[in-house]
Amino acid sequence: MNYKLMSNDNEINNTFDNIKELIINSRNKVYQTVNVEMLHLYWNIGKSIMKIQHGDERAIYGDEVLEKLSQKLTNEFGKGFSKRNLERMRKFYICFSIATTVSSELSWSHYLELIKIDEEQKRNFYLNECINEKWSVRELQRQRSSLLYERLALSANQEKINELSEKGQILKTSKDLIKDPFVLEFLGIKENKKYLESDLEKNILEHLKEFLLELGKGFSFVGNQVRLTLDENHFYPDLVFYNRILKCFVIIDLKIGKVTHKDIGQMQMYVNYYDREIKQENENKTIGILLSTDKNETIVKYTLPEDNKTIFSSEFRLTIPSEKDLIEVVENEKINYKLNANN
Repeated sequence: MNYKLMSNDNEINNTFDNIKELIINSRNKVYQTVNVEMLHLYWNIGKSIMKIQHGDERAIYGDEVLEKLSQKLTNEFGKGFSKRNLERMRKFYICFSIATTVSSELSWSHYLELIKIDEEQKRNFYLNECINEKWSVRELQRQRSSLLYERLALSANQEKINELSEKGQILKTSKDLIKDPFVLEFLGIKENKKYLESDLEKNILEHLKEFLLELGKGFSFVGNQVRLTLDENHFYPDLVFYNRILKCFVIIDLKIGKVTHKDIGQMQMYVNYYDREIKQENENKTIGILLSTDKNETIVKYTLPEDNKTIFSSEFRLTIPSEKDLIEVVENEKINYKLNANN
């Protein structure tokens, strides 16, 4: 009798799991269908509004048109057709006037964020990243507020900027992993507060998901304070990751203050050890990143060989920089690059 009850329980559990999967799949299909129809509807409403405004978003009678349409639509269909919402639908059509550029993989909430971006190249970059990386709306908002596009594009040439717009961020070389600065505002550490490198590492581990998002594409966490033993000496890199796109280990050491030649030498040792003892033959060379409050570029330049492609020094910020501050950083980088090239 007990065996029969157990058998029935197993059958019930299996049947429950099957039905649960059916319900979830059905709901997902319904959501996708509703989402596609909603985007199609809002796009066509925007198109109709622009048609009555003869393609001129700023037509002097535009507000009056929206007010009257809003009243009529609300009387007929209820909520959802306020003047503000109609303005968004109009902007949606203006930003994505070719229907095929509207992706059903994104929600209306995604598009409400994207249409806030006036610059087409920047908007297309975030559109592609949302699709490629399956960003939630919250992740999109965070990457926009942390000026991801500006950090990648301001120091790039026009060809690279065009590629960002058309494809999103593409990792081809080790240098493509580097942002300058990295923005770690999610750690919640105040700029003027005294803290230790161990505190910084602890906070990063507590916010690992956010840190991986800031690092970018293809990263997985390997460990922290991973012990390396040379003879009887033990060494402990702060953070070790693996990048599945570039197929290489990435070692990050955290530094409060200026990077020194000793820091660079230690990182070189870590990278050499991983290349010779850890990585497989089919994997690429290990990358080392010194993440500090002062990357001390001159020391880095003269400590590392001119053809260095594996060790990088980058600064981190604990608050999101303004676009003005970021432009100043990039302009200084360009000046330093020209001075160094002439020496």
